[in-house]
Amino acid sequence: MALYSEKVMDHFRNPRNVGTMENADGIGEVGNAKCGDIMKIYLKIDNDIITDVKFETFGCGSAIASSSMATELIKGKPVSEALALTNRAVVEALDGLPPHKIHCSVLAEEAIKSALKDYYDKNGIEYDKKLFPDCEHCDHCCGT
Repeated sequence: MALYSEKVMDHFRNPRNVGTMENADGIGEVGNAKCGDIMKIYLKIDNDIITDVKFETFGCGSAIASSSMATELIKGKPVSEALALTNRAVVEALDGLPPHKIHCSVLAEEAIKSALKDYYDKNGIEYDKKLFPDCEHCDHCCGT
């Protein structure tokens, strides 16, 4: 059995939505000190819909694939759906990740939430602070 699914390999070799975005409505950046992965997500939001999304990821193939898939899953969707995106949904959409690479999908979820929090903060939009846990990549994220 292959270590990575065809979808993981496709999103690693042909990542979607790569790049930066000028005048982004929300920007989120997260990193994992243990593995060195860093993800930055840029959002363009119009009438509560994510009309465009870009990412920059410094990391392994699983981190790049997770970033790419996560952007595909939220592009064109309402902010509420993007906020509800879980790392499990990213893993399922990729047809799985090895257990020691699940933290990459967690980073993708956290980067999106960080960008949405930035959007809310920039626009003075009230939000439930419980939706944005302040996780510094504790053991549950890094698989240690």
